[in-house]
Amino acid sequence: MVVPLYNESESISELHNEICLVCETEKMPFEIIYIDDGSSDRSFDILQSIHKKDARAKVIRFRKNFGKAEALSAGFGAATGEWIVTMDADLQDDPAEIPRLIQKLKEGYDLISGWKKKRKDKLLKRISSKFYNMVTGLLTGLRIHDMNCGLKIYQRPVTESIQIYGDMHRYIPALAKLEGFKVGEIPVNHRPRKYGKTKYGLSRFTHGMLDLITVMFLSRYTRRPLHLFGLIGLISTLLGSGITIYLIILRITKTIYLSNRPLLFIGVLLIIIGIQFISIGLLGEMITRSQAGDHKHSIRQTLGV
Repeated sequence: MVVPLYNESESISELHNEICLVCETEKMPFEIIYIDDGSSDRSFDILQSIHKKDARAKVIRFRKNFGKAEALSAGFGAATGEWIVTMDADLQDDPAEIPRLIQKLKEGYDLISGWKKKRKDKLLKRISSKFYNMVTGLLTGLRIHDMNCGLKIYQRPVTESIQIYGDMHRYIPALAKLEGFKVGEIPVNHRPRKYGKTKYGLSRFTHGMLDLITVMFLSRYTRRPLHLFGLIGLISTLLGSGITIYLIILRITKTIYLSNRPLLFIGVLLIIIGIQFISIGLLGEMITRSQAGDHKHSIRQTLGV
């Protein structure tokens, strides 16, 4: 179990007891890795107390808030199991769904994502989620209902292969699918928020669209950036060259002066822009994707990891 959290002191103990009850009932060996993403409340004190009583609870504490993607990345790196379950710490994800996730994973999938079919969130959050899932499905070819559900189960090779940073956790199923893994989905129980308030604001809308562009670029052009920038540059250069040649022919055949022709400046500008895009593409070819996977989280303290 990998559980990222930020200021969830009221729900941690209850969540831990629920997870333990489910796993012990199913007689499954397990560990729980809590990632305290720079909480400013008593979250770490509670985690420390849980760890002292239960060695299966392990804790990673960040020095400051780095975000959910970095927290998940740290948890994936510390996990030792062959199956890795993620869930949010706010009690809206139901640990009782873990056996069903495992059962579905055994059908030959690499990743199973939960689908909050009856979502207990505000109307705006539900509408924005449906919009992003629809757009992401159209662009990536992965047609699932809930891309960003916190409740997921992974085969270990998935967590070792995909690179998440920034806010890329929203598109983990899409990243896995684009890497060739088999992704599935099952409806899961979603509960109303019991304590505190959501950590997501209006900025997640713009961030989500920008992250989607990043996903598409990394999946299609990260190993061949010249195919994207070069195509734009080639089109621009050809248009600019065509305009310039046309004006040269007019100047020679009809003795038309070009100093007062704005079209000349447009043609030259398109050529310059085209050359710049091609240059960007060539520079991109020299940059390796491994640089994007350098995680920048700074761990302050660990317990049992």
